[in-house]
Amino acid sequence: MSNKSPCIMLVDDEPANLILLEELLQLKGYATVSARSGDEALSLARASQPDLILLDIMMPEMDGFDVCDILRNDKTLQTVPIIFLTALDDDISRLKGLEMMADDYLTKPFNSRLLLAKVENILQLSQMRSQVVSSQFNKQVKEQSKRQIAAAWEANEYLSEKFQLFVPEQLLERIAPKGIESIQLGNVTEEELTILFCDIRGFTAIAESQEARETFEWLNAFFTKMNECITSHGGFIDKYLGDAIMAVFDQPHSHAINAIEAAVAMQESLQEFNTSRHKYNLQYPVNIGTGINTGIGMIGTLGSDRRMDSTVIGDVVNTASRLENLTKIYGCQIIVSESAIVHAREFLNSISLNSKESLLLKCNLEAETPESMISTSRATAADSHSPSNNYYYRWIDRVTPRGKQQAIEIYEIWAASSPDSQAKQLTQSLFDKGIQGWQSEKFVAALGYFQQLIQQNPADTVVSFYIDRCQEKLGLIPANISSKRS
Repeated sequence: MSNKSPCIMLVDDEPANLILLEELLQLKGYATVSARSGDEALSLARASQPDLILLDIMMPEMDGFDVCDILRNDKTLQTVPIIFLTALDDDISRLKGLEMMADDYLTKPFNSRLLLAKVENILQLSQMRSQVVSSQFNKQVKEQSKRQIAAAWEANEYLSEKFQLFVPEQLLERIAPKGIESIQLGNVTEEELTILFCDIRGFTAIAESQEARETFEWLNAFFTKMNECITSHGGFIDKYLGDAIMAVFDQPHSHAINAIEAAVAMQESLQEFNTSRHKYNLQYPVNIGTGINTGIGMIGTLGSDRRMDSTVIGDVVNTASRLENLTKIYGCQIIVSESAIVHAREFLNSISLNSKESLLLKCNLEAETPESMISTSRATAADSHSPSNNYYYRWIDRVTPRGKQQAIEIYEIWAASSPDSQAKQLTQSLFDKGIQGWQSEKFVAALGYFQQLIQQNPADTVVSFYIDRCQEKLGLIPANISSKRS
């Protein structure tokens, strides 16, 4: 240390804190100057050129982070050591302090000996860095730099891990290709995706019958199971919407079939969840509806410079949400758009070219043409990469979802393990005849087929829906079914 006493600037809006610090530092031979606001601190720093700054964070008008940012961008003051001395004792504030390039971060109430040791060490380091020293010292400086870089990298990795709890890695790769610091409003990419919407049926009634803590407990357990199904099939959750999930599947070529298989796995996982529902004070089984659509979406940052969010937008998202809503009307667990079915079939066709086994497993799915899928509702078996994910699908309607101008074909998908799966398969030929009668406007014949169907499989909600439609067309019931469809 030089003969001249180092000058330490104290910044705090509480006079009592300033008095305590002044006495403590002056007893150790340091000169002090004090400021009670951010503006005063900046003016005083430019005038006095302090050797070190002890900076509070929580101050009115301009907080300590803002003061630090201005100092680090001032060429004459940017190398002045800064120690944050604050009551904020959380990881986010500490990480922000590191990002602001502060030399240290201490919390109140502070240990006087620790503070003095930190001040002395940082002042010594500051003086050492400003001097021209021997080659041996240069080597020590290099080693010190390596340690600092390692510490900064560790802090950055920690921040990234925490950040990924809120923003999935797949989104970060797109909105922050050069690291978290590269995130900017308007970062966007456009690509083909498959979107899955999942919603809990009757959630409001369930929540009203429980304490809030109980609802949060089972919701988190439920979301954990659904997340496992989604991530294990190559997707990621974009956001939780109260009692709903919006998931994105982006793996090239296979994103549609990944989403379909994830939805089936979610239904199977839900059955397991419901077996232990009583420990969450759930009187009845939880039911979900899922909508899936494939199309072009834009992934990016949306909002303002002060508050932004990462998300996916586009017609592909809106349509997937509409399909999820349609599950309530048709009574289906999973409804999928034709675009998703076609994309999944194209993927199966491509892999079957190189695998005889895949061809045998998926031949029925691949054999259908778009025309036959639209004109008939035959149930088709599909098998994913493991036998536990067997499922079936059938055409159920051509609809114009709310907000769209063009009609789309929609399909029901159900797991082979579902209770009425076998009944649906056994009655499929009758279902085909009923649908063909409906499409050709032979409503009496169609109604006859559907009434036979409902006797054989009373749980088939799509059949019940078509019975109401046929009766409406024949004037047997009031015209209220079509008004519900959107």
